[in-house]
Amino acid sequence: MRRLILILTAAAAAAAQTVPDRFYFAEGKIRVLILTGRNNHDWRATTPYLRNVLELAGQFDVRVTEEPSGLSEETLKPYDVLVANYCGPRWSAQAEKAVEQFVRGGKGLVVVHAASYPFGETAVLSENMGRTTVFQQPWTQWGQMVGAVWSDADPKTGHAQRHAYEVKWRDARHPIAEGLPATFLISDELYHNFRIKPGVHVLASALDSPKIGGNGKDEPLLWTNAYGQGRVFHTALGHDLDAMQTPGFTATYARGVEWAARDRVTLPARIDTDPKSPNAVRVLLVTGGHDHDAMFYTVLDGRRDIRVNVDPQPAAFRNDLRKNYDVLVLYDTIQQDQLPEKHRQNLKDFVESGKGVLVLHHAIVDFGDWEWWWKDVVGGRYLLKAEPPLPASKYLHDVEEVVTPQPGHPISQGLPQMRLFDETYKQVWHAPNVTVLLTTDHATSDRDIGWVSPYQKSRVVYIQPGHGRETCEMPWYRHLVQRAVLWTAGRMDAAKP
Repeated sequence: MRRLILILTAAAAAAAQTVPDRFYFAEGKIRVLILTGRNNHDWRATTPYLRNVLELAGQFDVRVTEEPSGLSEETLKPYDVLVANYCGPRWSAQAEKAVEQFVRGGKGLVVVHAASYPFGETAVLSENMGRTTVFQQPWTQWGQMVGAVWSDADPKTGHAQRHAYEVKWRDARHPIAEGLPATFLISDELYHNFRIKPGVHVLASALDSPKIGGNGKDEPLLWTNAYGQGRVFHTALGHDLDAMQTPGFTATYARGVEWAARDRVTLPARIDTDPKSPNAVRVLLVTGGHDHDAMFYTVLDGRRDIRVNVDPQPAAFRNDLRKNYDVLVLYDTIQQDQLPEKHRQNLKDFVESGKGVLVLHHAIVDFGDWEWWWKDVVGGRYLLKAEPPLPASKYLHDVEEVVTPQPGHPISQGLPQMRLFDETYKQVWHAPNVTVLLTTDHATSDRDIGWVSPYQKSRVVYIQPGHGRETCEMPWYRHLVQRAVLWTAGRMDAAKP
């Protein structure tokens, strides 16, 4: 009996242990929860952008909930700041109380565009800018937190037609504004006739021009507010992605989130939504001569350590490439006689200087009559016609195959076996001493479908998959190609999973 009691006591103690938040959040980053899922605006497009901006800024760990009515004190506990991209019906009593306690207790709240509208005396709005005849009892504390409410009484809260206008700072010394230009231009809705609460600190405003139906007044658009010990930042800007992608919105939003969370701002005056490391690998992506899905151009997106320029054939090699690029990625189809001698020499100079080369999919057809290229550099050749004893190569579209990465090389090491839907090639010649990266057992394909060339003067890789959208949108394939770029550039440390 005593043993049973001890076991039950130990089990209860184990069950009662608190799991540290650090297991699930990045150390030292501001923890953000975006509230969305109901809005008369296009929240499905704007919410990912709001999240992406913060993640790219580098100081935030961001989560999203599309059902804020289920919030509780416990679910909000790990977070530092809430971002409201919500305009819909009221939440549960539990959720509303939890948000009030969250902010009042010293945490942050950021209210974006139409999120100032709900929970008041006006009608509930529906998807796609729809209006309803449904009225709910106001949640008065939301208006106290936001610092303003909407009203249907004259002068009615709303906006004139969307247009481009200038936002100007009223308090340029506030941490959110400090270091930013005195004004910024945006095309957006310009909300007017807010019922502003006492104590609101207006940061920026814009003239509501009577020429397009405005009231002729200087309308407050960005402000801060105190709610208990908490900090609230409100921006009336951000009707859609066109408005949000304005640098002025992006910077003030990200800096506003940081201020609401920490009462200070360290973010720069401009938030780069495509940030690159100073020493990012410089890639020239060469296309042309073969049609392809536009999805291919996203394969190298989203990495700080890879910067890509695209130049199509037949002009891609018109200049000396050595000073401007580290890696040449070929996704083209071209033959030697289609290039002037100077272009061919520029390509040869680049390769022989020790730079990286990645040949993808149909680019194995390139320069079939230039033996130095296919035999020495690439270590492979797709034969457009038979050259006895070598038969012509073959292709087949829309093949479901299983690809097996081979161990032992940094590009393929640790990647799982994968199902692809792609184009297969058969009877492609490759040098006998290549280092094989990928294989398949499909009957319509050669066994070896990816390799490292034995060429000694530079790092050269061939990857056969990559025909269309089905492959190019796969994270597995993108990771494979990105690894190959980094390895050919001698940056494999940056390519760890």
